[in-house]
Amino acid sequence: MKIESMNDLYVSELRDLYSAENQITKALPKMAKLASSQELRDAFREHLEQTRVHAERLEQILTKMGAKTRGKKCKGMEGLLTEGEELAGEGEEGPVLDAGLISAAQKVEHYEIASYGCVRTYAQMLGDEEAANLLQQTLDEEAETDKKLTALAEKVINAEAVETAE
Repeated sequence: MKIESMNDLYVSELRDLYSAENQITKALPKMAKLASSQELRDAFREHLEQTRVHAERLEQILTKMGAKTRGKKCKGMEGLLTEGEELAGEGEEGPVLDAGLISAAQKVEHYEIASYGCVRTYAQMLGDEEAANLLQQTLDEEAETDKKLTALAEKVINAEAVETAE
């Protein structure tokens, strides 16, 4: 797809996010399985359900615009998820691996927060308030997930990981 207008860029970025969300949907069950902390497993499973809703919202926006959901694969997300898989392959089950899983998950969240912030702004600038509201809702949920992961890391997982190294 050639990008010649702001609308073209908006559609391209929405498709990119749709690809990213679908990749995350496949990665989260694997991450939950690797986590030794029940709280972390639960957080990954909860976010999996949210991620499915995020993909549905993107599909809804793209369909309303008459655009297809299919586009190029989100290489940014592919890279982040590959990096997380490599870390998981190097770690031994337990708190240290859990800390690494949180790190990998937060990199994904930050990528999504940046991406959703951009497309929400594009929607506002293009006068699509309905889409802007849906994208803001997703942006808020991504930020909340990031906060939950930070709290879990700071209050439990990282401390346990440090203790196992001593």
